Amino acid sequence: MSTPSVPFPDPLARLQSAKAAGRRLATLTAYDYPTARLIDEAGIDLILVGDSLGMVFAGLPDTTGVTMDHMLYHTTVVARAVTRAALVADLPYRSYDSPAEAVRHGRSLIAAGAHAVKLEGGREQLPQLLALRDAGIPAVGHIGMLPQHVLEEGGYKKKGKTPPEAERLIDSARAVESAGVAAIVLESIVPAVATHITEVLTIPTIGIGSGDHCDGQIRVIHDVIGAFPWFVPPFARPAADIAGEIRRAVAAYRDSVTGDSA
Repeated sequence: MSTPSVPFPDPLARLQSAKAAGRRLATLTAYDYPTARLIDEAGIDLILVGDSLGMVFAGLPDTTGVTMDHMLYHTTVVARAVTRAALVADLPYRSYDSPAEAVRHGRSLIAAGAHAVKLEGGREQLPQLLALRDAGIPAVGHIGMLPQHVLEEGGYKKKGKTPPEAERLIDSARAVESAGVAAIVLESIVPAVATHITEVLTIPTIGIGSGDHCDGQIRVIHDVIGAFPWFVPPFARPAADIAGEIRRAVAAYRDSVTGDSA
């Protein structure tokens, strides 16, 4: 199949330029206007409106309860804030079961302001990825641990522990790259395997829980700023304690109103 005639918007082209120059990519999630504006102004390369919003924004147990309506709303809100970063939006659970669905929902997210859409899966998603490519819809891949499959797999598990599994991941990465994606997320992959994938691909790899040798890293913003204290992934390193500051500020406000002190 021919490559799309529509080029990637400049923010996506900058991701490839960064890999070519050996510059690491810093990427974060955002789900609301003020957070997106702050991290865009801070110079983050890519902002993901992730379906992780189901957990850290809406309090769901996993991402499978997130709908297209949720993603469209949050993408629209975040897009109002972003002027510099590449803006990517997740296609949520069961929204890309067929190539036609992937294109239809992908177009909706692009219309909402995303520069590209992200979908989970490797070689098995080639029909969807090729359909997006041929429709001129930029995409980002995602292999390794797939949060939308957590119920099927019975939890969040590290990928690439055995040689056959590592080979499948490498094959998936190459297949996803062949579909013309702008970048690929490597989630919870054994670091040595993630490093090898990064070395053999020409597109940027963005790691999460996959070691330090990907072309970039992505984190959920709440994990970076300490805003979701009830669960912190083992690979996250909070750089602030926003939850503690909120509790302190609310207690101070309460005391100023009631005249009491804790």
